[in-house]
Amino acid sequence: MVEPYILRAPAAAEVPLLVSIPHTGTDVPPSIAARFATPEVAALPDTDWHLHDLYDFVPQLGATMLFARYSRYIVDLNRPREGGALYPGRFETSVTPTRTFADTPIYRHGAEPEEDEITERLDLYWQPYHDRLRGELARLSERHGYALLFDAHSITSFVPRFSSDKLPGFMLGDVDGTSSHPDLSQAVLAVQAASGISFQPNHPFKGGYITRSNGAPGAGVHALQLEMSQRLYMDEGPPFAYRQDLAAALRPTLDASLRAFVETAHNLFG
Repeated sequence: MVEPYILRAPAAAEVPLLVSIPHTGTDVPPSIAARFATPEVAALPDTDWHLHDLYDFVPQLGATMLFARYSRYIVDLNRPREGGALYPGRFETSVTPTRTFADTPIYRHGAEPEEDEITERLDLYWQPYHDRLRGELARLSERHGYALLFDAHSITSFVPRFSSDKLPGFMLGDVDGTSSHPDLSQAVLAVQAASGISFQPNHPFKGGYITRSNGAPGAGVHALQLEMSQRLYMDEGPPFAYRQDLAAALRPTLDASLRAFVETAHNLFG
């Protein structure tokens, strides 16, 4: 089996930044795809579409890029392995989801994964991603004295189960100020504010498992999550087409956000 992730090394002088994209994967093993409930599910509507293409400039910044190969319907890399709610009292999908964001079944009745299969998926898909992510953060910390993690996500602009309103363009999360030095969050927020795109920090998303479990400012690891409305760079309905024109307009803000993250950290810790 190939690794369940793809890693792109820096193409310029290395900076202490890792960009993680856990929900951009679209591969599905045929034995699992055959159990999907509908063609609509097989189209993988909850994917963070095209983010590995949108962020393809990351290696040129000197940063490392890690992204998922497999669909979040196989295993959700941004959920804790042992389960448990990230936002108690609010709808959220599980680490091995059986329902979509629209609350429709992913599998035909009786074809849901059982405990042994869930454990196997966690071992095959979840664990290697997190081992590599943590290994890269440890390597960056050892080399540079600190490490920066930017966890990149996107979502359709209107998800009634998450919000009764259309989501803002940018939703930067630092887990209410606990996963990163506040100056780093403020530097990225300043870039977003200057872009003219709507933004809202820590609401309705403040950081998932990856941000929460790796962000440890006291230990020199600073983690931010950027959730972004997909209307900024793609068509939100099937076939979920990538819009080169929108992407070209958006990339300078993403580039500037990452540069602000890195440069502010260098001024603080370098």
